[in-house]
Amino acid sequence: MNTSLARQIRYFLVLVTGVILSSLGHSALGAEVWPSKLIKIVVPFSPGSVQDALARSFSVELGQALGQPVLVENRAGAGGTVGTGIVAKSAPDGYTLVMAAASHNINGTLFPKLNFDPIKDFTAAAYIGTSSYILMTNTESPAKTVAEFVALAKAKPGQFNYASAGNGSASHLAMAYFDSMAGIDLVHIPTKGTGDAITELLADRAQAVIAANVAALPFATDSRIRFLGVSSEKPSPFVPGVPPIGNSIKGYAFDSWFGLLAPAGTPKEVTNKISAEMSKLLKQPEIIERMRRQGIEIGSLTPNEFNQLLVKDFDRMANVVRISGAKAE
Repeated sequence: MNTSLARQIRYFLVLVTGVILSSLGHSALGAEVWPSKLIKIVVPFSPGSVQDALARSFSVELGQALGQPVLVENRAGAGGTVGTGIVAKSAPDGYTLVMAAASHNINGTLFPKLNFDPIKDFTAAAYIGTSSYILMTNTESPAKTVAEFVALAKAKPGQFNYASAGNGSASHLAMAYFDSMAGIDLVHIPTKGTGDAITELLADRAQAVIAANVAALPFATDSRIRFLGVSSEKPSPFVPGVPPIGNSIKGYAFDSWFGLLAPAGTPKEVTNKISAEMSKLLKQPEIIERMRRQGIEIGSLTPNEFNQLLVKDFDRMANVVRISGAKAE
């Protein structure tokens, strides 16, 4: 091989190598493929809460689908506003999400001085479905129906307690709404999560709890707990024989959506990917069964449709807060 040909070959190799390195550098700096690291789902309530149980029911599979681990992190406090606020202030890069529910919008009305806006500071990442709630008492109570419970509470105004997952939680508002519409005077005991609220019920420090299906259904066969009514307008397929609360309290109905939200400004291609992978998971028989056991009615909404639902639900919850007279204590 002559010297001139050798120089040409070396030049060609250097040129090709430079192009490759330049391309790699551009990809690494300007067009990173998402996800490239761990993804965190913040649950703004304590372990054992509704959102906690739900997030943990799909986090492993979601991580496998996305190719990066998904960590569930509990950041409880102030009815879910602490953890939610952390996500609102996080980088809009798809690596920090919040496991949200009806309480997300409730807080926007119930807490007048939030450090975040539940609509403007978030964008939809993945819709999961809806759940109704179950009004429970313990079997030490003589009340076996909603009407009997209301009669007992009216006979002892201010002497009956109800526990919730915390100020601003859906279980707080659902019960305050019930309290108002039934014309009774129950004392609110806020806790850090639905699991803690049910503990108060079991210890007879509270006479009632309204909990979403996901938290209530494990107690369906517990001899210490009695289901009085469901919050849906129609009987629930998850608890046959338990009548709607609205049969006794005319007009009462309450349910909650569940889904993953990301900080506002998160790229659409990222939220679309999260939504697409969650939609696939929610069609898998084992995931469907987990959702069924938790009383979740799986739904299908695009991120845009989910964002529209958030706005509509915010107005609905503001009206429920007004009627209930609930206050952030």
